[in-house]
Amino acid sequence: MRSYYICNMIKLLIIEDDIELIRNMSSYFDSFGYTCEKAKTFKNGLEKLKNRPYDCILLDLNLPGGNGLALLDHIKETQEKCGTIILSANSSIEDKIDGLDLGADDYLTKPFHLAELNARIRSVVRRKTFNNKTTIALNEIHIDIPAQAVKIHHHDMSLTKKEFELLLFLVNNKNKVVTKQTLSQHIWGEYMDYSASFDHIYAQLKNLRKKMLALGCKDYIKTVYGIGYKFLISSDA
Repeated sequence: MRSYYICNMIKLLIIEDDIELIRNMSSYFDSFGYTCEKAKTFKNGLEKLKNRPYDCILLDLNLPGGNGLALLDHIKETQEKCGTIILSANSSIEDKIDGLDLGADDYLTKPFHLAELNARIRSVVRRKTFNNKTTIALNEIHIDIPAQAVKIHHHDMSLTKKEFELLLFLVNNKNKVVTKQTLSQHIWGEYMDYSASFDHIYAQLKNLRKKMLALGCKDYIKTVYGIGYKFLISSDA
């Protein structure tokens, strides 16, 4: 049986007029435990934006009753902490630049794979979790999020992409127990859903911890036996 563990349920708004695409996306993201709401027109989109906060909005550009780009202003006004991914059949560089300049966090051209869209949603939500900060300073650790770079005691730390994502996720959830299922879901996504083994997590965390300790970092990553891990920062640290 397929098993899911969603630590922070993602609230998703899909503003799209293609009924079949809406159905496919809703079914796909429902299976991951996301809360999906839908709007099929420009007017419906405006109404939804006034009702509740969302973690991420999937926005089509060509909507009945208006241009999706015009909704970006309303998203910025009413959904300050929400991420926005534009979905468009138009692959022109001008539209992409316009969308990103107006405040969209990402742009995906149709047709696309739902697995790729899911990865982009998780990435946008993770970035927004830090309130758009580009750097994180935590004791001797300094993280540059856009550059995916980490320094320990001002020394550069060499990390793989997965090791960086693990560190960022653990820091974001510092002093909280994070289960092995959560790490697998958020870092590896659907590709690891059927895996009964968490060897991929053990190996990545072992390497991450080893690299941090080698640069004189405190051992913040604690194992919670039988459950998962905790990035433990004491109150007097």
